[in-house]
Amino acid sequence: MASNTTPLWLFDLDNTLHNASHAIFPAINTNMNRIIQRVLENDGQPSDEAAVNYLRRHYWKLYGATLLGLVRHHGMDIDEFLHEAHLFDDLPGMVRAERGIGRWLQQLPGRKILLTNAPRRYSRELVRHLGLHRHFSHHISIESMHVHRQLRPKPSRLMLRKLLARHKIAPRRCILVEDTVDNLKSARELGVRTAWVTQYLRGSQALLGHMGGQRALSRLPGFVDVKVRSVRQLPRRLAALGALR
Repeated sequence: MASNTTPLWLFDLDNTLHNASHAIFPAINTNMNRIIQRVLENDGQPSDEAAVNYLRRHYWKLYGATLLGLVRHHGMDIDEFLHEAHLFDDLPGMVRAERGIGRWLQQLPGRKILLTNAPRRYSRELVRHLGLHRHFSHHISIESMHVHRQLRPKPSRLMLRKLLARHKIAPRRCILVEDTVDNLKSARELGVRTAWVTQYLRGSQALLGHMGGQRALSRLPGFVDVKVRSVRQLPRRLAALGALR
């Protein structure tokens, strides 16, 4: 039986457990741009490349997920968007990840939950391809992130609070491992401990059009307990996370 000090780990997937910036995120952005262009055309609005890129980034920054903006302002069907945005010719061939991830996860005490804003079919296929499915007691994808019948993906505090209540665990015993600082900040506001994975961020920042990426990566935000390049460093940082065996 787990002790009352055993941590619960919440692991993000893309750009945390693998390098999504290499090929997967560019493909998703291309698919999303196609969807947004169609939505803008149907609304009779400008649908050139600049307008599409602006709307994708604007909704991502405003809501934490482009999908939420499309649902709220354009009546986008959630399942249609998730399916079309994650269509790939060869997903296994696009994956880039470090060797030994499963071994590092095994060294972390406590249960582990996969918590991803990606859709279920994509994330399950990817986790199985990486050979990591056996390490997670639960797999929470974006389809499961509803609160009061409203979609509430990360960085929603409502969703995270509901998750902690369901698993009957205090926030201080929970550790979120993420690449996205907005998600980490939101978790910390609830009292969850945080680990920031940074090695794949330069590629994702370029895709999102972030400025000052190098400066951002050099800082340690106050809401981050531990900053690591790779998940492989987490077993050596257990003390800093309050997660000693």
